[in-house]
Amino acid sequence: MAGSWTKLTAVTDTAHLDTVSAIMSMLSNGLMIEDYSDFSLDGMYGALVDDAILNADPNEAKVSLFVPEEKNLAEYRAFLDERFAAEKIPVRIELSGMAEEDFAEAWKKYYSPIPLGRITVVPAWMDYEEAPGEVVIRMDPGMAFGTGTHETTRLVLRLMQDEDLSGRRMLDVGCGSGILSIAAAKLGAKECFAYDIDPVAVRVAKDNAESGGFENIHVGVSDLLAGVDRTGGKFDFCTANIVADIILRMLPDMRSVLKDGAPLILSGVIEKRAEDIRAAAKACGYRIEKELTENDWIAFLLR
Repeated sequence: MAGSWTKLTAVTDTAHLDTVSAIMSMLSNGLMIEDYSDFSLDGMYGALVDDAILNADPNEAKVSLFVPEEKNLAEYRAFLDERFAAEKIPVRIELSGMAEEDFAEAWKKYYSPIPLGRITVVPAWMDYEEAPGEVVIRMDPGMAFGTGTHETTRLVLRLMQDEDLSGRRMLDVGCGSGILSIAAAKLGAKECFAYDIDPVAVRVAKDNAESGGFENIHVGVSDLLAGVDRTGGKFDFCTANIVADIILRMLPDMRSVLKDGAPLILSGVIEKRAEDIRAAAKACGYRIEKELTENDWIAFLLR
């Protein structure tokens, strides 16, 4: 391979290989899969087989992708961490070509202001002069997904800014870094309730909300809607930037937390799963008002 690359490997049980491969294929079509569960020496000379294969655990599989130097490795890893956690799949991430201690700061190299309509996402450490009418979101994403560099996040932010959020109560399912709740607060939302199954994401989202002085953003751990605080009644607006399978599982229950006519933005959907989302939305009584696409990703605004 020309240039510098980092090999990112997800190690899991063979029972989860198909799901892990499907999730990683969202980031790269060039996957390397190591699965020796069916390996046998029958009819072979053991001396001709590499020791690494002979000693491989038949119950363990590895799926690897290669991240070029110009890409944001931290965003890749945070994306995978969030989706594996959402699927409740035990996965160990390994990196080759970059020291783990260097990884924690690597993402800063690739993070620059990201203009998204009237919203601009700016690194927290960078000097930036705000233009009249511009909504600036300052982020220090740490190790949580959702910095604004991934297509799924950008699509949600583009759909959000067309909605009147003034005085509304917002729900964010799978909040990652908290960027969508911060955006909603900047756009006038009265209260934002952000949830994630990943405690690391919850910590980062809390830190981002507190450092931005957003006392109206409440962050907590929840498995989809299970831990959502419903004491204030149903919500006026919801975002869910997760994956298609989780969205399909969650959609039938959304009416229990959303007011009638409330907008629901769904993202994290790859193109080949879009029709599944359309069919499920219709079956649950939603109409699709808008669809936005970027590369192979699609986001929906339902009502």
